[in-house]
Order: sequence, then structure tokens, then C-alpha cells
Amino acid sequence: MEQRAVDEIILNALREDIGAGDITTESCVPPYKTASARFVAKESGVICGLWAAARVFELVGDMPNAIMAFNDATEGAEVEAGTVIAGVSGGARAILKGERVALNLLQRMSGIATATAKAVHAVNGGSCRVTDTRKTTPGLRVLEKYAVRAGGGVSHRFGLYDGVLIKDNHIAASGGIANAVESARRAAPHTLKIEVEASTLDEVRQALGARADVIMLDNMSVEQMREAVALVNGRALIEASGNMGERDLAEVAAAGVDLISVGALTHTVRSLDISLKFDAADV
Repeated sequence: MEQRAVDEIILNALREDIGAGDITTESCVPPYKTASARFVAKESGVICGLWAAARVFELVGDMPNAIMAFNDATEGAEVEAGTVIAGVSGGARAILKGERVALNLLQRMSGIATATAKAVHAVNGGSCRVTDTRKTTPGLRVLEKYAVRAGGGVSHRFGLYDGVLIKDNHIAASGGIANAVESARRAAPHTLKIEVEASTLDEVRQALGARADVIMLDNMSVEQMREAVALVNGRALIEASGNMGERDLAEVAAAGVDLISVGALTHTVRSLDISLKFDAADV
């Protein structure tokens, strides 16, 4: 992950939150005060984003190595409610200024990692993999896709530039699946796989005839998926897609698909409840 991209996200978030200055902190906390505080998980889940939280404090208050005492809460670790997952020490003003941004990132990323881990567990440890989508929060994609991987999922294409995914509107605009695949194969580098969305078994046959590398089964029933898997018979990878956050993932995986893409991992996920508590004796 490129550090510059992450720093840009954090600096934008700090500018949004602090603006011209933290009026509350600067008016009631002396500049010489130091403090220590604890990140506490208020519910069970998978921790992700501790390094991002640490980077917030490094940028807001020039506090290298501010985050400490990770205990067993490393990236991707499951914790129970009440677990102290990390500590931060340094200037009290800097901690207070960075608190909300650090928590927002840590909570969001941990929520995504937790949801992903549940989805991965639901497929019963078979060969089927859970993957993300591009349905991410604008500007936060690099962090949200990282969180999916921390939860045990795998990445789909990162953006429009690193994968060919021919969907229904591309098919309509190009005059059919065969035309779309042929055009993409001429234009795209040979290193990129070509994926085609299919919502019917006839479209699956067309995608096979066009020699698609991956076929996305869009909003198919489990029975249709089984038929599609039999039809493809290993000639292409098969991805199940379409409201998978509301489906029985174990049942979908049992149909024989290779991948299940779940947009809900990032577009409707609930942040994990984590708080930052000052140690009164150190203030």
C-alpha cells in the first residue's frame, strides 16, 4: 500500500475535522500537558487499522511510535468486548485532535474486517473465495480493500484501469457479448483477464463462446448457479454476484462457484464500536 495515498486520506480527514483549530482543546488543555489513553473494543470483532490510527497521531502531533501496547490485537486478530487493543501516549492536545479521525478509521476498517471474516466463515472453508467490489466509500478504497484482506477476503479489481469487467450496459452499448469481448481482447493487454456478467444461462453460453476468462453470475438462483457451473465445466472461473450480503453464502458456495463478490462488505457495513479512554492519572 502506498504510504503517500494513505497520508493524503488522513491529512484530508484531519483538515476536515480540525479546520482552523480545535477550539475546545486549545482553550482548556495546556500545551505542555502529556497523557496516555487506551483503545478499547466495546464489542467483539476483528481488529484492522491500528497502523492507520498510529499514523494519524504521527501526522497531527509529530508523535512517532505513539501507539503502543498492542497486546494480542494485531491486524486481523479477533478480540472480545472489553479488550484493550492498543494505547497511545504523547501530548494531550495532539491525542485529542487526532482522536476522532483515528477512531473513525479504526472503527470503519475493523467493521469491514469483521464482516468479511463472517462471510469467509460462512462459506465453510472450501475453495470458494469471498471478494470485495468497487462499492467503496469515495476516497477510502485503498483502506477498505485492505480491511477486506485483513478479514480473510480477496480483492477484486481495484478500479476501472486494472481489470476488464463487461457488464450489462457495456453489452448493450457494444452490440452483444461476442462484440464486447472481441473488442476488449483487441484493446486490453494480454495480461488482463476478461470477465463477463451473465444473468441467464444463454448469456453464460455466449460468454463461453467468446472465451471469457471469468463469468459473473448476476442475481441467479442457486439452482441456476448449479446449472451454470455444470455448463462451464471448468472452462472459466465463475463468480456469484448480486445482493450476496442477503444470501446464504454457504448455499451459494456449495453450488460450485469459485468466487462470491459481496458489495455489502464495504457499502453497508457497520463500524466496530471502539472507544479511546484517557487514563486520568496520567493527565
